[in-house]
Amino acid sequence: MPAAASVLLGLSVLVIGESHLTLNNHLREPLVQSLQAQGAAHVHVIGACGASPARWLKSTPVDCGADQVDKRPATVLGKEAHTTPIADLIRADKPDVVVVIEGDTMGSYDKPAFPKAWAWQEVTGLTKAIADTHTACVWVGPGWGSNSGQFAKSDDRVRELNAFLANNVAPCAYVDSTSFAKPGQWQTLDGEHYTQMGYAAWGKDIVNAMAKTPAVQGLKK
Repeated sequence: MPAAASVLLGLSVLVIGESHLTLNNHLREPLVQSLQAQGAAHVHVIGACGASPARWLKSTPVDCGADQVDKRPATVLGKEAHTTPIADLIRADKPDVVVVIEGDTMGSYDKPAFPKAWAWQEVTGLTKAIADTHTACVWVGPGWGSNSGQFAKSDDRVRELNAFLANNVAPCAYVDSTSFAKPGQWQTLDGEHYTQMGYAAWGKDIVNAMAKTPAVQGLKK
């Protein structure tokens, strides 16, 4: 049995995040598969295109979204999609751990400077809302892009963004996705979203990393 399995065995996991979790053949399916392979009893993944962290504090329209429970077919939505407040999601699911996959929506990759004050408000608003429910939390930051494409994602900004998140997502544990691959190792479709091979690797790496965090390790004590 994989090392992560004994830690995740029987857990209920709620995952929220941005566009990586919405479209088919992205991160949603491999993440569900990896969590269940490591023993998670219940997995609920909700993706919302372009949703920065604060959009999970109240119901907000988004350009597209997806909702998948375990291995059941996902509900994939277009312009009618909207976020659901994190407090409502936690109240309904009663998860053992919440996984937040947010980063690229805050990167402001096409801007000359990273908007730290705005990002701090976004991040701390969501972490406080989760902490208020006394639910364990793991925050997953962005991986490398390809220094090209429509989103202008650059290695330098990804480094800056990961450093910022690592210092500001407490009490959530932090997972730095840049540690999983070298820059450019995971090919992208548009500079930001990966090919299926990249998403499959990212899904497995996220699960292995979250299993080692104090937030998840503490659930078995």
